[in-house]
Amino acid sequence: MNSIPSRIAQELGVKEAQVSAAVALLDEGATVPFISRYRKEVTGGLDDTQMRDLESRLGYLRELEDRRETILNSIREQDKLSPELERDIRGADTKNRLEDLYLPYKPRRRTKGQIAIEAGLEPLANTLFDDPSQDPASLALNYLNAEQGINDVKGALDGAKYILMERLSEDANLLAKLRHFLWNECLLCSTVMTGKEQEGEKFRDYFAHSEPLKTTPSHRALAMFRGRNESVLSLAIKFSEEEGTTHPCEGMVAEFWKVKDEGRPADTWLKEVIRWTWRIKLYTHLETDLLGQLRELADTAAIDVFAHNLKDLLLAAPAGQRATIGLDPGMRTGVKVAVIDATGKVVDHCAIFPTPPQNKITESAAVLLALIKKHGVELIAIGNGTASRETERFVKDLLAARPELGCTSVMVNESGASIYSASEYAAKEFPDLDVTIRGAISIARRLQDPLAELVKIDPKSIGVGQYQHDVSQTALSRTLETVVEDCVNAVGVDVNTASPALLARVSGLNLSISANIVEYRDRNGAFKSREQLKEVNRFGAKTFEQAAGFLRVVGGDNPLDASAVHPESYSVVEKIVNRCGREVTNVLGDSSFLKTLKPAEYADERFGIPTVTDIFAELDKPGRDPRPDFKTATFKDGIEKISDLEPDMILEGVVTNVTNFGAFVDIGVHQDGLVHISALANQFVKDPHSVVKAGDIVKVKVMEVDAQRKRIALSMRLDDKASDVQAANSSGERRGGRSKPAAMPKQTPKPENTTMAALFAQAKQKKR
Repeated sequence: MNSIPSRIAQELGVKEAQVSAAVALLDEGATVPFISRYRKEVTGGLDDTQMRDLESRLGYLRELEDRRETILNSIREQDKLSPELERDIRGADTKNRLEDLYLPYKPRRRTKGQIAIEAGLEPLANTLFDDPSQDPASLALNYLNAEQGINDVKGALDGAKYILMERLSEDANLLAKLRHFLWNECLLCSTVMTGKEQEGEKFRDYFAHSEPLKTTPSHRALAMFRGRNESVLSLAIKFSEEEGTTHPCEGMVAEFWKVKDEGRPADTWLKEVIRWTWRIKLYTHLETDLLGQLRELADTAAIDVFAHNLKDLLLAAPAGQRATIGLDPGMRTGVKVAVIDATGKVVDHCAIFPTPPQNKITESAAVLLALIKKHGVELIAIGNGTASRETERFVKDLLAARPELGCTSVMVNESGASIYSASEYAAKEFPDLDVTIRGAISIARRLQDPLAELVKIDPKSIGVGQYQHDVSQTALSRTLETVVEDCVNAVGVDVNTASPALLARVSGLNLSISANIVEYRDRNGAFKSREQLKEVNRFGAKTFEQAAGFLRVVGGDNPLDASAVHPESYSVVEKIVNRCGREVTNVLGDSSFLKTLKPAEYADERFGIPTVTDIFAELDKPGRDPRPDFKTATFKDGIEKISDLEPDMILEGVVTNVTNFGAFVDIGVHQDGLVHISALANQFVKDPHSVVKAGDIVKVKVMEVDAQRKRIALSMRLDDKASDVQAANSSGERRGGRSKPAAMPKQTPKPENTTMAALFAQAKQKKR
């Protein structure tokens, strides 16, 4: 069997030497961001995506190797490890194959087959299997044994049957063949449990549902698994929707073991053994395996969706270092106000009551106006929760009446703000402030720098997932943590303004070292250089190597400290300035000059052409931010609730979540609308993420509205007509193999129709 580096190299389509070098760096404690950014010569230029895939496969294959050795030792202790078996086990390339090979040797409680062997019935089973010309009843008479509880022919033959059932169901090659057939040819069927129709109404789309197992989308699979977990649905894998149909796998089992009905005395008995082997032993085992496989694939797909959305949200455009007011809207309790300066420091806070029932508009306007003038506020961030549109209208009226203020209002997604405001971290950050004010602070800071603020919240609480509570929480957390880490290191962190939560996401750092950095900063003032970081407690040489390139010191002693050039390669920049006779500050940003340089002339044994090329790019745009330019959506005036919507309205909105079946868009009515995958573009769309991402500002047309059930169907194809869509839904027409995006018929359709009713039911389940 190939080595782990060799296998990973084949899977990634790279050289084995690249993988071996990357593995060695990971084993030394290097992080993925550090390796992919600063060790390109060592790994042959593996990027961050390849490195993450490599890291994931390395973990899986090492677990596989550990399990392989455990199994070999177990069989060796039983004195049953033949050279052939050891060869097969060492050649097993998946956990399923490994467990299939181990199955006959797995320690277990006494089975009916083992009890039958202890009763002396194994020769009977062997004889009937090897020579079907023997008469089972006559032969069984020789094995009656009252002391062992074998009192009649039936008892003897049943014992022989149990022996053969266990033997015939434990061949790894047969299991692999059956598993492959079932996955590719069978249906996943769900039915409602008796008496659960009313209680499980939200799962009604799956009360009598079936679809090919291998093509079941992740969101439908997870919905069905949730229904089963709540004891509403039962799931089964069937070859045919009609019960009672003879399963072809029985024939596959018979063919594999060369059992044929040729009219011999034992053939009928052996046929019954094969039937029992399939139905009692193999079917149950394989159904559990395949449902587990489907669950694993659905989990992976759902986690990928969450990771996509989280990355897009974290890398959303920052408004930048501008004084900002954060408004956390409310009705009865009023609107909480927090003012932060350009660095994110809280400088003022209060509450105003411009919304019902108080409606103190004049008083509230005076307070807000005074705060804007006092602190030179440029932006007002309004949380998009309860009373957001009422608050937005109040703010817009105020700003429209005072254009000389030059202030802009922006609606901000406040998902997770309440989680942060009540968290231990927020309590430490603002011990003297009420949780409601903390929420307003978070909203304001999200506008200034979404990444810096969102890292303080558990990624699972940000609300951009798909069935996020149904998937493996361990796998979800692990994936989301890597997304946050990659985003933070891609952007870089200002060491003089960053919070401990943000610093902790930097390559090589943790919460303890981050707290030490902030403590040092508070005690000694702003850092003047990266070298000064070495004075921080526990910030040793290895930590410096991993973290320094991602930490920025703006306005410090060395202009390179504000860039992504790693201190270890400052000598390359020195070589450049020495040759050209210019100062570093004069080289920075001089594109025309930098384009005349040839990387090969500055490369050496330590810093190759890839690193030098990166250095040139960084000198051209030092400290560049990979995030897009800041833009805001404009919600349409007068459209504040679902009842204000009308078919064929064209509105501007913000994409809040992207799933496998479409995108949810906030259009300012407190209920996101759904753009089904078939309505995202005029051409066929396989993956919604290829068209939109969380945070995008898009124009949509209203296709259909169900105010009672709070469902809004939207289209990004602005030439669509609501009347055509509704007519097509009622007649069952399809476009491009998909149902019309706005279907909300009176009768609930099956989920495979992908109608809006089914999709909104799935979305509703997702958000619970």
